[in-house]
Amino acid sequence: MAFSSFLNCLRAAVGAYWCKYCSGQRFSIANDIVYFYLLIVLFRHGGFCEALKVRPINRLLPNRHKRATNTQERVMSQFVVDADWLHWHQSPSEPHFKVPEGAVDAHCHVFGPGDQFPFAPQRKYTPCDASKDQLWALRDHLGFSRNVIVQATCHGADNRALVDALNHSNGLARGVATVTESITDEELQSLHEAGVRGVRFNFVKRLVDALPFDALKVIADKIKPLGWHIVIYFEAQELPELYDFFTALPTTVVVDHMGRPDVSKPVDGPEFALFLKLLAENENFWSKVSCPERISKVGPTGSYEDVVPFARTVVERFPDRVLWGTDWPHPNMKSHMPDDGHLVDMIPQIAPTEALQKKLLIDNPMRLYWAD
Repeated sequence: MAFSSFLNCLRAAVGAYWCKYCSGQRFSIANDIVYFYLLIVLFRHGGFCEALKVRPINRLLPNRHKRATNTQERVMSQFVVDADWLHWHQSPSEPHFKVPEGAVDAHCHVFGPGDQFPFAPQRKYTPCDASKDQLWALRDHLGFSRNVIVQATCHGADNRALVDALNHSNGLARGVATVTESITDEELQSLHEAGVRGVRFNFVKRLVDALPFDALKVIADKIKPLGWHIVIYFEAQELPELYDFFTALPTTVVVDHMGRPDVSKPVDGPEFALFLKLLAENENFWSKVSCPERISKVGPTGSYEDVVPFARTVVERFPDRVLWGTDWPHPNMKSHMPDDGHLVDMIPQIAPTEALQKKLLIDNPMRLYWAD
């Protein structure tokens, strides 16, 4: 019995080592010698295959990249990953909830790879690589069919990584770009042909320096003839001062992550009521009910349950104007890195019926991004 318990512990330890090795992490020669000795022990006494059954997403792809950790060099080409950067989940769980056929992950990103698509000099963070192939692998693992890729702020207005992903998606991805007021009609048309269907205005100061309102109005007027929409990212306390500017925008407007409400406050309180008013009084406004991992106060140990009443309220009140996305690879997370499988398992809590799930995951994103 004691030896059996020892083998079980040994299998777990070797499995964890194997998972890290497959994800790109490297150890000293001495550690590798011990590791292979333990493999021999398991091979002789059973449990070899069980120890190696972990298959991280990185291992399924032809081009592995380094895992960003605090114990190894965090260098990608000429870029050094931020010291406190949390790497995206290497082996997300398989969701218990099966998304309907044709479901769209309507909010995700690609980072680099940095040696192919350099990060912007004016960026406020340097992430680890998160390539299009790794995004496709996650899409398939979670059971989704399509993606909407939102331009990452670390790339600024250089949309080459986004366009490259769209061009290699076989029509299964659409994009939201970042542009400046100097962009030409020809450049916009080129982005449209690649699959871009919107632009993003980011007002979160710790992530980006927002353009002046006059410049944003120029961009809005330029994209309107293309039928594009505008994605806006802000935090709840900023809504009062931005409200009039938002409602004057001439296109469909999509709010990222419900405007990041403070979920420690009542769902029927005045702060969230202003956001609901924005949606109720402006039928051109949509909302993504995504990113519980960013908004929650109770975190993963509480299953992000404090976010559910807010997201469910939005879904049930505005079922034809809501979207959902993973936010992979979850940039700038500080407290923890979410398991994408667990995020998918939250969908039935915020969209409790099959009809609501179909609108949230298929009908709405297809209408907004694949209408043409």
